[in-house]
Amino acid sequence: MEPVITIVVITVIIALIFDIINGFHDAANSIATIVSTRVLSPKFAVFWAAFFNFAAMFIFAPRVANTISKIVIIEVGDPAFMYVVLAGLLGAILWDIITWWFGLPTSSSHALIGGLTGAGLAYKGAEIIHWHKIVQTATFIPLAPLIGLVVAFFLMIGVYWIFRRWIPKKVDSFFRKGQLVSAALYSLGHGGNDAQKTMGVIVAILVAAGLFSPDRQLSLMHWDTLWIILSCHLAMAIGTALGGWRIVKTMGMKLTKLKPVHGFCAETAGAFTIFFATHIGIPISTTHTIAGSIIGVGSVTNLAGIKWKIAFRIVAAWFLTIPMAALVSVLCLWIIRLLHPAF
Repeated sequence: MEPVITIVVITVIIALIFDIINGFHDAANSIATIVSTRVLSPKFAVFWAAFFNFAAMFIFAPRVANTISKIVIIEVGDPAFMYVVLAGLLGAILWDIITWWFGLPTSSSHALIGGLTGAGLAYKGAEIIHWHKIVQTATFIPLAPLIGLVVAFFLMIGVYWIFRRWIPKKVDSFFRKGQLVSAALYSLGHGGNDAQKTMGVIVAILVAAGLFSPDRQLSLMHWDTLWIILSCHLAMAIGTALGGWRIVKTMGMKLTKLKPVHGFCAETAGAFTIFFATHIGIPISTTHTIAGSIIGVGSVTNLAGIKWKIAFRIVAAWFLTIPMAALVSVLCLWIIRLLHPAF
């Protein structure tokens, strides 16, 4: 039993490191617009976002965690599945680091899904993958940014009409305050959707170790699951507080020129999209969502001002994430097998 517990502890620690990296990698999604509009300095913006990342644990039911924990059909008590989960997690972390280094706002969510899928396929083939969950997530690759784009577009038009008689200085002052609210909402959504992905990984490893049943539900009211929820949201908040400035530059400053009113509409549209997806248990990309929302806002104000080459580079990285993270996780599983011949 001791080796099993050791692997569980190691994997949980790595999962929480992934959560920190996720917050670090995706900090830009929560704060890019509020920094680029100069409503808050980067220092204050990251702590504003981190607080609401953590507060999300009290608001959202863990439906996304349930989805992630069931991507791979785990045989309860089979220690080999712990290595599958570990390899999937390592694949996601390595892909996140690679894309962070090159300043690409890819999806930590899809990296994790790709990692788990790749490791599962390498271990026992297609029969142990819940493909309908993969299809649901893949559907939201184009759908999430499209929803964000459409909502932001119409919200921007509505705001222009409602405030058409206001002088620009008064509009700017009003939405500087409003952006504090919209950034908080977006950070709530970010924490609610993304922290749950790591929660799902931890549940999966505990099921593989035989410590949880496959139908175990996470709840703040139960001490044996409270620590999972608390630690994942705390790790996410720490990662966000550390920030990811390479991606902030791409998301908030290269896509299009923003003012506070634009930032407000983009963040509000993004928050709406993430709240909806989290409610129905879909692990979406906060990166996709805010990028679509920013483009939606930019298309109202200045279609020609959108840097389409940058947008295309981001989209190309999105569609590479799942297969590339899967490939990296397969390599991780191969290395684990070399180091642990009994596996």
